[in-house]
Amino acid sequence: MTFDVRIAEQAEKDLRAIYEYIAIELMSPENALGQLDRLEEAICKLESMPERFRKYEKEPWKSRGLHVFPVDNYLVFYIPDIDEHIVTVIRVIYGGRNVDKELKRLLK
Repeated sequence: MTFDVRIAEQAEKDLRAIYEYIAIELMSPENALGQLDRLEEAICKLESMPERFRKYEKEPWKSRGLHVFPVDNYLVFYIPDIDEHIVTVIRVIYGGRNVDKELKRLLK
């Protein structure tokens, strides 16, 4: 069974910000491209067995079915819809940030 992987607007912004930070602030465009490739490759693998990663343990996200997995220093947050065969990536956050604070921005 294959799932349709979708990237929410906020996750697109996150990916763009990650690239820009590494390419411009750290002045390393090659590393920025490599990081983006690794993130996108890992996200694409969600098309099969998206429930293999753990649920995020804090509410209100746990009851909404939010899952999380690491890619290098980043955390990918997504919600699988098993009935519709859709996986929606909602955020990609640097693991050193206040993750709860970043996720709360989605509730506003």
